[in-house]
Amino acid sequence: MTILCIATYFKGDAFLRECKAQGCIVILLTNDKLIGAEWPRESIDEIHSVPRDASDAVIRRHVDKIARRHRIDRIAALDDFDVELAAMLREHLRVPGMGRTTASRFRDKLAMRMQARTLGIPVPEFSPVFNDQEVAEWTARVAPPWVLKPRSSAAALGIKKCDDRDALARALDAAGDDRAECVLEQFVPGDVYHVDSIIWSGQVVFAVAFKYGRPPMEIAHQGGLFVTRRLPDDSDEARAILEMNRRLQEGLGLRRGVSHTEFIGSGSVRLQPDRDFVFLETSARVGGAYIVDTIEAATGINLWREWAKIEIAGEAGSYSVPPHRDDYSGIVLTLARQEQPDMSAYIDPEIATTIRKDFHAGLVVHSPDPQRVESLIAGYTERFYRDFFATAPPPERPLE
Repeated sequence: MTILCIATYFKGDAFLRECKAQGCIVILLTNDKLIGAEWPRESIDEIHSVPRDASDAVIRRHVDKIARRHRIDRIAALDDFDVELAAMLREHLRVPGMGRTTASRFRDKLAMRMQARTLGIPVPEFSPVFNDQEVAEWTARVAPPWVLKPRSSAAALGIKKCDDRDALARALDAAGDDRAECVLEQFVPGDVYHVDSIIWSGQVVFAVAFKYGRPPMEIAHQGGLFVTRRLPDDSDEARAILEMNRRLQEGLGLRRGVSHTEFIGSGSVRLQPDRDFVFLETSARVGGAYIVDTIEAATGINLWREWAKIEIAGEAGSYSVPPHRDDYSGIVLTLARQEQPDMSAYIDPEIATTIRKDFHAGLVVHSPDPQRVESLIAGYTERFYRDFFATAPPPERPLE
């Protein structure tokens, strides 16, 4: 089997290695600036690159040349920004997997909100911004603050918070010709949660619920530590978002793969999920910011590797979630003042992973006891602010 992996950002080592371990011919398509990156070359048969701004037509022609020598059986998008590209290539080459209509529900924030609302899943008030009168009527009806979001961006990139109509008008003007690529949404304060899932045959077969320390958008725009930790499955919060996630995933149309999905909660659960949580956004990918490592620390399940197995199995194959633990885990991560932070003072036995990355400090911890995880995270948060913390302006686009 030959699998074409698309990664225009440097990620997915475990996916590539698992594909090779499963006996695949692995072809990587990346962008020109990453051709020399430290990819796991022992697990890759060929590496190709195109300019980051290459058009779909240029990419199709490049892939057509690859297809003359290799019968491409699977196409996998390893980054959020590659999902629609992979869907286009699947349809072009008639390779099985998610097409462009389904892909839009996992990339286009307007499409995913409209589909969630159709499924009866609560979402914040939102509006497209194609028409001035429609926007004016919406802002007259929905109280500020509002957020103007790029429809196909990832994380908190490009999001503008608007406290009144003047601020919104400036944000729309600044969007210029890209205005139609935005969606307008009411800002909903509250805690932010995420559910990370494995989907097989259109069903959620594995899912874990986590709660962020502070909302990712707040961290991106104001600075601070990135924190998330697993919730007990039988907690009110987890039960609510796990059920909403099941309904959402089954209604969005992803037949097989992985998903990272976020919800906003009021913090006062009344055992009626639809009244206490709203859907924020979803994606057909693994979560970033070492969330994969944090899930693996709690369960032993590596979502990159399981995703590779699912892609290879395809529609006609079989897949089952491997036996796994049911522990708890959390992560504390920060930008650091030091290029290579000294983490030697952090020696608790619950530390599963020490994150080694220039100008970053991070720890993943795990324990059978959720209270122990909470205690460690609280202590590390205080120490990280003292030992390492730095901040920087949010990027307008992902860093390569």
